[in-house]
Amino acid sequence: MGSTSAPYFECIAVSQTGDPTGSFFLYSFAFNSTLNDYPKFGVWPTATNSAYLATYNLFANGAVFTGGGLCAYDRAAMLAGAAAPVSICFTITNDGGYLPSDLDGSTPPLDGTPGYFATFETLSSLRIYTLKPNFGNPNASVLTQATPDLAVTLFTQACGGATCIPQAGTTQLLDSLGDRLMYRLAFRMFPDHEALVVNHSVGTATTVGVRWYELRAPVSATGAFSVFQQGTFSPADGIYRWMGSAAMDRAGDIALGYSASSTSIHPAIRYTGRTPSDPAGTMGTEASLIEGPGSQTGGLSRWGDYTALRIDPSDDCTFWYANEYLPANGSFNWTTFIGSFKFSGCPEGGPDFSISASPASQTVLKGNSTTYTVTVTPAGGFTGTVTLSASGLPIGASASFNPGTITTSGSSTMTVTTSASTPPGTYTLIITGSSGNLTHSTTVTLVVTGPSPDFAITATPPTRIVGRPASTTYTVTVTPLNGFSGAVSFSVSGLPSRTTASFNPASVNGGGMSTMTVSTRSRTPRGTFVLTIRGTSGNVVHSTTVTLVVQ
Repeated sequence: MGSTSAPYFECIAVSQTGDPTGSFFLYSFAFNSTLNDYPKFGVWPTATNSAYLATYNLFANGAVFTGGGLCAYDRAAMLAGAAAPVSICFTITNDGGYLPSDLDGSTPPLDGTPGYFATFETLSSLRIYTLKPNFGNPNASVLTQATPDLAVTLFTQACGGATCIPQAGTTQLLDSLGDRLMYRLAFRMFPDHEALVVNHSVGTATTVGVRWYELRAPVSATGAFSVFQQGTFSPADGIYRWMGSAAMDRAGDIALGYSASSTSIHPAIRYTGRTPSDPAGTMGTEASLIEGPGSQTGGLSRWGDYTALRIDPSDDCTFWYANEYLPANGSFNWTTFIGSFKFSGCPEGGPDFSISASPASQTVLKGNSTTYTVTVTPAGGFTGTVTLSASGLPIGASASFNPGTITTSGSSTMTVTTSASTPPGTYTLIITGSSGNLTHSTTVTLVVTGPSPDFAITATPPTRIVGRPASTTYTVTVTPLNGFSGAVSFSVSGLPSRTTASFNPASVNGGGMSTMTVSTRSRTPRGTFVLTIRGTSGNVVHSTTVTLVVQ
């Protein structure tokens, strides 16, 4: 902070309102003698572990590369202006170039979903880590490497990861940064799957192109990503395309912005895209945001590796792209260009609604019911009627809504009723609201539990008559319930004086029978006695009674 020498810090400003010209909360997080270089940030707003995610390339004493830093900052505390919000960081030794997942769209990740971090690990694989921060108990935070790595089509790093991008009118070449993924790792939640899109620069036969990926994970297996599609955008026109940024709108359209340059053109800003109906792995026609007037000179090779493509939250369709260009030949005269575009098939802005549900999770004993509150919020003057439905219910379960429709805005109670046949487990329920051509969904978790393992105890016959001295027996039976498999030991109380009892066997596992032998002596008192036989397994105790008549 203010120096290229230690100590090093990450400074973060969080807006206190929706007005970016207003006040900010200011934070500083210490990295001490380790330089936290090349920071990249993402927003991860889950209900129980809301975080700002960040990645760094770490250098001991500002010089020696030690690995990648994967961090999470307590977003809820920072939004509230907490004095000392918690930060949680892990180091991936000697492995850098990671990006943090960054949410697009109004639907958050499922509650409890860990943040995702990605890099390309080899020239044919992507690696993903998950970080589940625990800001209340940082030592309980968990970083996990997803295995196996995701296999992708073999590629070569653009310029071997170094400098080879030509420009018009100069021999000065530009950096490719082909040795790492390019910002952002854009995340979007759909009703039935999670999606991640990301890109990096690769070498082609004659130039450099942009390799892009769409990764998907089903809602039923959160975080189990696979490569849904991939492609390299590199038209055969002699132009180098590199340092891209990818994002996805709410209709599933993917856009890809990037820099473009060659010996015949100055560095330009262009983009392309695809719709879900296009052939897998392909992009459409290229468009230009600005054809740069100048090239970079003066021995300066650094270029716009902080380029970013983002989605406008007002309609969740408009892409905004920020990148750099030069207004004239020179060095250190970069200018930022911000342009926007959208796909014609993405639903237009205007009257719309969003849907949410709480609580995020409910636990119910099978055969019983539980409820959630579903809320419809209008936007853009929406006044329609929203019809509610639910899917993803387990076997033997049903859902009902009261009311079943909501006009303009309001809440409905969703009652989920399970039955004796509903299997215990954790289920993701998809709640959908439909109004004409508009459809939005949200998810909640249903945890179904079964009755706890237990046992019952009985004894026969109910009465025995015995002389003195003499012996008699009872049969004690343990019946397991709900999969009980524990050991049950026996004891008895209520015996008359000068009388003993024994069990054979002294205990049974799961279920079975034991013989209780009661022995009297010559001086055992005569009379009728109620004996209480107890079966004990851990904290579970059950009993039954029999009668002993001594004559």
